[in-house]
Amino acid sequence: MSAEESPRLHYDVHDGNGPYALLVHGMLSSRSQWLSNLDALRAVCRPVVVELFGHGRSSTPEDPFAYSPAGYVDEFERLRRALGVDHWLLCGYSLGAALTVRYALDHPERVIVQVFTNSMSAFADAAWRDRVSPSIEAVARALEEHGRSALESLPMNPSRSRRLPAAAREALVADYRLHDPRGVARTFRHTVLGSPLGERLAENRVPALLVAGRREAAFVPHRRRAEQSMPALEVVELDTGHAVNLEDAAGFNTAVTRFFRRAATR
Repeated sequence: MSAEESPRLHYDVHDGNGPYALLVHGMLSSRSQWLSNLDALRAVCRPVVVELFGHGRSSTPEDPFAYSPAGYVDEFERLRRALGVDHWLLCGYSLGAALTVRYALDHPERVIVQVFTNSMSAFADAAWRDRVSPSIEAVARALEEHGRSALESLPMNPSRSRRLPAAAREALVADYRLHDPRGVARTFRHTVLGSPLGERLAENRVPALLVAGRREAAFVPHRRRAEQSMPALEVVELDTGHAVNLEDAAGFNTAVTRFFRRAATR
């Protein structure tokens, strides 16, 4: 495989039983997003954990296209080919869900089933981009101008969280120090703003499971839009906020492993 075809994202492949499963974290997270889930998931799949550009151990490309949802779909395809597999499972968290659902829409023949969590951007309404663009642009500029100090001051900094398990929080905080403010700015500007799937949700052909945190009130209209628009969608509710897979790791692990096991019988 040529360097041009090789995946550029940092990824870790974990041993397990069953098909490969691509796991994609969300904004300002890292591979540590899945620490509470990997042991359970390895019983039914081989987790492939990536880190987004500018996050964790991944590079910070200059090309804006690399950060676009279409660019990530291309990158996931490079990774699939590098692994030498025809089909795999998908699991996306938050912004990562917007990317994995888009991949399933673009390459349904490559996806066995998909799982995702609350994603404000993926299931936003038509006016969402106009509403959030000014604030997102302001954050991106601050990151470009002030670098690490602006990154540390963001509300999404995991050091500010009080609901995460201690071990996961500590790992996420450590990985946060690896994020590149320039890459995070480009992620806000090019990934987040390009994420809404709109009418494309109606095209879904891949069996899908939304593991929804019911306590995130702001996600409720987005969830309803997904339920009304997306064929082949099931929903499991957990009594959590946004960080579904960490706040109730046992509930998330049970829902996902059951769904992945059912896929093996289809």
